[in-house]
Amino acid sequence: MNDRPVFFMLHALGGSARAWDGVAAALDPGFEVVAIDLPGFGDARDASDLGVVDLADHVAAIVRARGAARWLLVGHSLGGKIASIVAARALAGAPGLFGLAGVVLLAGSPPSPEPMDEDRRRTMIGWAAHGPLDADAARAFVDGNVGDPLAPEADRLALDDLRRASPAAWLAWLERGSLEDWSGEVGRLDLPALIVVGATDGDLGEAGQRATNATVYPRADIVVEAGAGHLLPLERPRQIAERLTRFWHGTAGVGPAVPEAFARLVASARVSRRTRAALAVRALADDAGYRPRVLSAPQLGTLRQLADAVVPQTGSPIDLAARIDAQLAAGKADGWRFADLPPDREAHALALDALAGFAALGEPERHALLTRLGEGAFDGAALSGPQMKRWFEDLRADLVRLWLAHPAAMARIGFDGFANGGDGPRKQGFERLGAGEREAWEPVMEVTR
Repeated sequence: MNDRPVFFMLHALGGSARAWDGVAAALDPGFEVVAIDLPGFGDARDASDLGVVDLADHVAAIVRARGAARWLLVGHSLGGKIASIVAARALAGAPGLFGLAGVVLLAGSPPSPEPMDEDRRRTMIGWAAHGPLDADAARAFVDGNVGDPLAPEADRLALDDLRRASPAAWLAWLERGSLEDWSGEVGRLDLPALIVVGATDGDLGEAGQRATNATVYPRADIVVEAGAGHLLPLERPRQIAERLTRFWHGTAGVGPAVPEAFARLVASARVSRRTRAALAVRALADDAGYRPRVLSAPQLGTLRQLADAVVPQTGSPIDLAARIDAQLAAGKADGWRFADLPPDREAHALALDALAGFAALGEPERHALLTRLGEGAFDGAALSGPQMKRWFEDLRADLVRLWLAHPAAMARIGFDGFANGGDGPRKQGFERLGAGEREAWEPVMEVTR
């Protein structure tokens, strides 16, 4: 386990872990970089299992072994497809993959068949038909994929990686892997995401990304590196490092952090895949640009103020109001309502409209208003005092439930009752049930009282 955020870097076709050297050198030491040689490339050129699933298994095994509490997948070109597959597994609760905070794609290949000019595909296949790429083929590949010539060291590295790539791995991607359709398995990945493209890139440039990966990642920001081509980590290492840093501090890393010991427990075999999947989604950072789907923007603003008053949070807060709006949009309420209240969507809208002036009140006035709400003495324009009281009771329950459902909140109060058996036929359960007793496997956490 490692407290530092870990960036798992996946290279492009014909690249290697060394392609990330410049990016890693430009990143703050507060981040840990794990650059991976995919099977068939770099120091893993002798690998024999070269299919897309083999590459994804290889990356997932490294992530599991590393056991980071919070991590990003960063995929360049070919590596983008692999990153999306591993991300889908993490959000589906695959063992050992808890803690994914976001995905960054650099001209990433999509889960669907990669758009590629067929004449170019045939030419590239021909380069490896009789063995490793020769010097002319490697030179043509680099020159055809950059905006401006690379710096001498980066150029030598790119050419060397291309010439030592396994021809079988090169062909496996061009003839099969890039054509495979993983859209069904990957689905829609609603998590923090960043897509970076070079302005002069071709099939995987901005238009290609908007037609493919942008539909997979609804929260993705797409940014364009002016003058750059397809080999972004080699062409723009400092700029890519800066974008990764901003993405982490402004988007993916802004939620409450789950302590490493607790993350290790969630990732373990004591937790079922279904529970791990639910916790993985809850642990994702909220969307700072969240647009309400049911409530109006003013209603969401009022709800945020009420949430802050009912569940005051320190440190990185959970956007409880946005989560309630998303819950209303998905129709995933708690399944009941007071008989004299209208349906949840309507009740929230009417009550929040009646409380529209809440944000402008001072602290004493807010406290007095909440007291009147709780006593049934506040009449809304459309809801009576008793109705407002019951709506507020229901709201308080929802806010506290959503806060407690976050893995960081569970760790904070020392709740690990979900770790009772995993997916096997025999559920281990708990053996030590006395007050103050702790199982050997339970993490030692500093509990807030």
